[in-house]
Amino acid sequence: MINSSLVNELFRAFHIQRWNDRIRPMELIEMDKHAHKMIIAYCLGKYEEGAGKEIDWNELIRSGIFELLRRIVISDIKSPIYREIKKNKEVFAKLNEYIYTHLVTKIDDHTIKQELKDFLFNDVEKNTLSQRILDASHIYASYWEFQIVKVTNPTSYQNNEIEMELLNDIHAFSDLIGVQKLMTRQTISNFIDMCSQLRFQIRWAQTPRVPKTSVLGHSLLVACISYFLTRDLPNCNKRIYNNFFGGLFHDLPEAVTRDIISPVKESSAEFDILIKTLERELAEKEIFPHIEETWIEEMKYFTQDEFANKVSIKKKIKKNLSIEEITENYNSNEFLPYDGELIKAGDHLAAFLESWHSIRSGISSTELISSEQKIREQYKDKTIGGIPIKNLYASFE
Repeated sequence: MINSSLVNELFRAFHIQRWNDRIRPMELIEMDKHAHKMIIAYCLGKYEEGAGKEIDWNELIRSGIFELLRRIVISDIKSPIYREIKKNKEVFAKLNEYIYTHLVTKIDDHTIKQELKDFLFNDVEKNTLSQRILDASHIYASYWEFQIVKVTNPTSYQNNEIEMELLNDIHAFSDLIGVQKLMTRQTISNFIDMCSQLRFQIRWAQTPRVPKTSVLGHSLLVACISYFLTRDLPNCNKRIYNNFFGGLFHDLPEAVTRDIISPVKESSAEFDILIKTLERELAEKEIFPHIEETWIEEMKYFTQDEFANKVSIKKKIKKNLSIEEITENYNSNEFLPYDGELIKAGDHLAAFLESWHSIRSGISSTELISSEQKIREQYKDKTIGGIPIKNLYASFE
């Protein structure tokens, strides 16, 4: 099961500043960049899949998470330096040994430990389609950030060099349909830009807190937690896929409604229903027109009733299921199993971490203390789908 050491390690990505040798109009955070990257990877993967190519989504998700963990450990190494290190196989192997030693003690599951080892040592020169999609997404997300950075550093002598290097790197992936569409600013680029705006929205906006976390970064943390919780269940490929991307996109409607804090949402049942109705209407007008028509039903699956356990039977959605029922009767790709209850648990754990870390860093408030206590109380005796979530909270003092 996922433990407190691993979730705290993931949370460290909120502390890592990007482009920190440049003037920035806003903080550019590692967690936000990787969230943006995984959204881009989803789009690139969907285009390739639509063209008849087979995408190993399990590999794409797993490698995306492992790469985030690697970047957390080597946070202060700039990308040009990192590229040079990768060219020296002996030095790169030693760096990965350091990373593995640091991370392996934070992972309980022996299978995931072995997968991490394979990722670091056996897959160094992997050139699979999934890995190419991740690499292209990584570069495009960096290029997107650079468009912001260069505006606030107009006299930097390095601007042209950095931009040409990024464009050349992206050009190496110009065979990917999604890359072609992004670089020619077709409609999907609007969707990518819209998702990126979630990094401008800071959660707990009226509550002083450290570190500040964006809606976008929070969504990736929820997706990672959902992934590791799903690995504790009997699972099929679609269950892992749905629970990860369901976590990643669960707050997507906030790109058009902005982040409404939970106490306001929960102030009355009528208000919550109204917000949900508005989210659906605005999604139809402002989000779905910017993605391919064939993706819309899946995006609705991720963003509507996002915390409901559900499956699809002959294209009809069945809800009000327990995780145990899904495991026993619908744990097959054909049923598109989706454990909304696990995603909600990930959402609550991410909110708990935001409160817990701030309080223990010396920045506290009534709202933060109340949130931490409320969530801890909610899960103190809770088991979800046979997973003892209560043990995870018990490890946070």
